[in-house]
Amino acid sequence: MGESLKDKLFYPSFDATNPMNEAEALEICRESIIVMLKLVGPIMLAGLLVGVVVSMIQTVTQIQEAALTFIPKMVTVFGITIWLLPFMLATLGGFTQTLTDRIVQIGLSG
Repeated sequence: MGESLKDKLFYPSFDATNPMNEAEALEICRESIIVMLKLVGPIMLAGLLVGVVVSMIQTVTQIQEAALTFIPKMVTVFGITIWLLPFMLATLGGFTQTLTDRIVQIGLSG
């Protein structure tokens, strides 16, 4: 007899003959790395730029204070994170939605 949608969703049957193939697994890994770079890239780039600017100022003025390098980077990273939080949540939410859709599709195809 045919299974209802409720049976497929709540009592999925595991089909060992049709597992997820390597291409699908690599695609998910590739998308995960791209999402990670989208989320962390701008924050790391801002921290790098602030670090270079502070280092150049320290070199020119010959002020070697440890707090002078740490505090501007910390404030910049915190500010950029707060500023980009909506973008980060939207990106992560879209990725999560795509991933859960794939999981459901794999479950329904089995």
